[in-house]
Amino acid sequence: MEKGNDKTIIDKTWDLFASVKLAVIIFALISATSVVGTVLEQQAEPEKNVKVLVKMFGFGHETAHSVLGTLDSMHFTNMYHSWWFLALLLLFAANLIICSFDRLPRVLKIVKEIVVPLPLEHIEKMSIKKTFSQKGKASQIKDLAVAAMSSIGFKPLESSGEHGVQLFAEKGNFTRLGVYITHLSILIILAGAIIGIYFGYNAFLNLPEGEVSSVAYKDKGVEIPLGFDLRCDNFEVEYYPNTEMPKAYKSWLTVLKNGKEVMKKSIVVNDPLTFEGVTFYQSSFGMHPDGFSKGVVIVKASASGGQVQQLNLKVGDKFTIPGTTIEGNLLDFSPALSFDENGKAFTFAEQMVNPAIYVDFSDKGVKKYSGWLLKRLPKTWNMPDGSRVEFVDLWGVQYTGMQVRKDPGVFLVYLGCIIMAIGLYMTFFMSHRRVWVALTEEKDSVKILIGASANKNRASLEQKIEKLATAISAGHKGGK
Repeated sequence: MEKGNDKTIIDKTWDLFASVKLAVIIFALISATSVVGTVLEQQAEPEKNVKVLVKMFGFGHETAHSVLGTLDSMHFTNMYHSWWFLALLLLFAANLIICSFDRLPRVLKIVKEIVVPLPLEHIEKMSIKKTFSQKGKASQIKDLAVAAMSSIGFKPLESSGEHGVQLFAEKGNFTRLGVYITHLSILIILAGAIIGIYFGYNAFLNLPEGEVSSVAYKDKGVEIPLGFDLRCDNFEVEYYPNTEMPKAYKSWLTVLKNGKEVMKKSIVVNDPLTFEGVTFYQSSFGMHPDGFSKGVVIVKASASGGQVQQLNLKVGDKFTIPGTTIEGNLLDFSPALSFDENGKAFTFAEQMVNPAIYVDFSDKGVKKYSGWLLKRLPKTWNMPDGSRVEFVDLWGVQYTGMQVRKDPGVFLVYLGCIIMAIGLYMTFFMSHRRVWVALTEEKDSVKILIGASANKNRASLEQKIEKLATAISAGHKGGK
């Protein structure tokens, strides 16, 4: 008690941070706050989180707003950038470091300790032991014991004395460090996470076809310079047959550095583009507000059996089918065309779900036919006279929505995960094992005493000791 009262503030602080109880408390706080941070969408519009609170807890709209306001004042809506969450991570790291330094010297002493011969009474008191006798000389059985120990993975040393011969060996002494390797991996992961939080960012970018951007956007429209330019060359959505449900969407992107193209890649969901540590994930799509005025209708026109010509048109443009005198007049466009029960065309959505163009055809001023050409319905491209006008695309009216992420600490996180796997394997699947085999001559026989110890996985070592005893016994009988 007197010793405890004589401790300095530094000693008491060290003891506090070396406590496993403190580690449990800090870890529980990190886990509990992370649950809140998972439920609430981080850096989102308030109305989104209000809906979450109403749905999950049954709050009224005003109550949900009040609760969200309280949580927002405590930085729970941006908790991974809050001072208190960083403080919890640093406290956890300090606790882990001090716990490790407090216990590591004792473990290192055991790791460095060389296995030595033991008195027979010590071996007899071991929890794992085996005793039996064999007829013969100790020198003969010693050779069998050496071979048997080697067969179970031990390279024995030998000691001779007045009580006979003793073989002893150990393996896996370094496995006692597995838990500290795991501690190191956690610290590396924490360092990577903190670097990612404070030196990286999560943003978004809605980039229309044909346009270039040098910035991405965080919440509230804050611009984040990319350090290079990104251009969307094309965007395309594939739908399930006979439905308006997207099957896949794909963006063709070009990276420009100092005005030069340095990289091209098409991205889909789960196959992003990464350049200079910035990653662009395909996440959404939509229609550009001014797309119809800027968009270009791409068609391929040909006479029956004639040459195909690609044409880039605007609504109101006229074109001639190659090899004929038939003139087409592009009058209208619909991003999502359908027909009512009376056969009247109407647009049922703002997205490019079922795009179509309306073309009026005439020959030398005489109207011949007209109708809607649907991109997803090739049979509408065939004209009555055998000509063909394929509606290829309306380019420049859609944008690709991308999540933009930069995480300079991700390498440390991956490295930490690899080191953690090594540490956990050493901790749970490997052990520090020691084996002693004492050979004592008694008249016409030799008493064989086997003792062993393991800091964990004792059952596995017991099986090896049984195998060792059997090998010595069987080898001796075979030699006879």
